[in-house]
Amino acid sequence: MKTVGIIGGSGFIGSYTTKKFLEEGYNVKVSVTDIKKSEKYQHLFNLENSDNLNISALKVEDLEILKDFISDCEIVIHGGTPFQLDVKDPQTELFDPTIKGTENFLEAIQQAPMIENVVFIASVAAYNTNFPLPAGDKKPHDTFSEKDTPFMSEESHPYAQAKFLANQTVEKFITNHPVLPFEITSVSPVGVMGKSLSNREDSTSTGLQFLFKNKIAPNPFVQMLYDTNAEMASVDVADVAEAVFKAATTSGLHGKNYLLSSESYPVSDMSLMLNHQAPKNNASVIYENTLAMNDLGMKFRPVQETLNNYSK
Repeated sequence: MKTVGIIGGSGFIGSYTTKKFLEEGYNVKVSVTDIKKSEKYQHLFNLENSDNLNISALKVEDLEILKDFISDCEIVIHGGTPFQLDVKDPQTELFDPTIKGTENFLEAIQQAPMIENVVFIASVAAYNTNFPLPAGDKKPHDTFSEKDTPFMSEESHPYAQAKFLANQTVEKFITNHPVLPFEITSVSPVGVMGKSLSNREDSTSTGLQFLFKNKIAPNPFVQMLYDTNAEMASVDVADVAEAVFKAATTSGLHGKNYLLSSESYPVSDMSLMLNHQAPKNNASVIYENTLAMNDLGMKFRPVQETLNNYSK
């Protein structure tokens, strides 16, 4: 039985990733930032094969604890960066844990004796910090693929900038270390939607669906999405977990970063679908998913199915 360490394995995407690896018969170690807040990870013990689950405390800024956490893992998934839209201090809340955490993680994996595969759960922001708005000079319906030049703007949301810089850190590491005893693969999901496995109320992804469903705008960023009726590319959270598993267990993918996307709809249509009404527009595929379908064998769920599942 191989061991997988999942940093951030109790979050929205992380819980589905933990579920997938447990179902596939892995010994799963999950890190949480605060072991005292059991309400944030207790739901994982309701999963199939949870006898093979171990929870431990970890902050990615602490290098020694990080080294210890991954020391007996053949696979390591890094999905432990914060996803916050309401931010008071971007440096301490986003940039430090995201970028410094990534740097620490890259240092730690070099000293881990058993690692075979590493997967970073990045973000579409690694390719376009303006998401869900178009990158640079592109128009709203222009397509974007892994072959496009990544776009970053310092006017983008700090979360997106932090994810972009973290991905640049990973790419630089791969370039500077042409011979490694393990493979590194990244996945970059667009807007991740679906039903949470927990009752946590601090998930940005599920919170965004709640806002769209009820047409609430608590901050300028969400208000902008309504004002522009932004074309929102979405992907099912279970599909993201499936892609992470495939990336971690398929050899020959070193250095690749896969866009994970199903369809795109205007935000107004997402509000309709979250209320079990039919969209007024046809779906489009703005963020191309061909590479993930070909290399990882992915089949992405339709967005309408995903949004209906959220509000069952």
